[in-house]
Amino acid sequence: MTDVLSTTKLSSKGQVVIPEEIREAMGLEPGVQFVVVYEGDSIMLKVISQPTLKKLKSLRDKVREQAKKVGLSPADLQSAIKESRKR
Repeated sequence: MTDVLSTTKLSSKGQVVIPEEIREAMGLEPGVQFVVVYEGDSIMLKVISQPTLKKLKSLRDKVREQAKKVGLSPADLQSAIKESRKR
């Protein structure tokens, strides 16, 4: 993506419009969610995207590998999941 520079302003309701050329360049549609990060005098919006099935499977495999390394059984993991869902 080519860098796009534009300006916007804050409304009286605290809303900021992302300029059209940036929305189009990024393919942003209504309903897209963002993480908002504030640091010093900067605000960064990071698109929250749904992970692909491939990414989720990779994460699952890494979790299983790490659990095996530390000696956790599938039953231990199921117990931990059930306990965390109670909270």
